[in-house]
Amino acid sequence: MPIARHLLWIDSAAALMAGCFVLPLATWLSELYRLPHGLLPFIGTVNLLYAGYAGSLAIRRERPRALLYVLIIGNSLWMGVCLALALRFANQAAPLALAHLIGEALFVGALAACEWRWRGQICASPQPA
Repeated sequence: MPIARHLLWIDSAAALMAGCFVLPLATWLSELYRLPHGLLPFIGTVNLLYAGYAGSLAIRRERPRALLYVLIIGNSLWMGVCLALALRFANQAAPLALAHLIGEALFVGALAACEWRWRGQICASPQPA
């Protein structure tokens, strides 16, 4: 699958965009979402840290499987965190907040599944032109 070699770039860019959106708007989003004020800065910071890690793998010519597995596990764990947060705050959070958390969980879960499925292609050395 041609997209497999670019999947880490997609993963990194998505996390970077999420972090750059959530972090500066954290106070406003906390009120809009009816979530605790410390939660959104945490989510934004995790997204930016994750973007850096995924990006560091994306720029590598050779991608060790162990480092990719860390990324896949991270995506899987973050999916669980997002779902747990949606459940924890289901009675107080605005519907938009729940959509955000569940949407992020589905997105990172899909990324983890794709990265696992295409791990051979993601880690394969690129062929010379």
